[in-house]
Amino acid sequence: MALKAQLKWIDGMQFIARSGNSPAVVLDSHEGGSGPSPMELFLLGVAGCTAMDVISIMQKKRVHLTDFHVNIIGERAEEHPKRYTNIHIEFVLHGEGIKPKAVEQAIQLSETKYCGAMASLNANVESTYRIDAKK
Repeated sequence: MALKAQLKWIDGMQFIARSGNSPAVVLDSHEGGSGPSPMELFLLGVAGCTAMDVISIMQKKRVHLTDFHVNIIGERAEEHPKRYTNIHIEFVLHGEGIKPKAVEQAIQLSETKYCGAMASLNANVESTYRIDAKK
């Protein structure tokens, strides 16, 4: 399966990126500030990939979530190519009756089987979760 994407240079370090028929995304440097940098977008991609997996698995387990979000922190090497060396992902689940075992299984399946973004990394990934009963 091939995924096609295109970037069009606008000015400075600003690009408009589009993948397939998806909406366009602006990429920029920190100085330009009109969009995330490529490495920030990569980190967001990892967060989005695993979040979609966990939500899908929890829904299949018929777990009722009232809210869900992911906090992600990526540490990068000091030397070029400044790759991510460590990533910490915190999953925050809100709802009643959420079983920790179900959450652990969903995260583990995402990390080891389903999340293509995570499988593409050359970094240590640590995951934690927090369940808040009500929101």
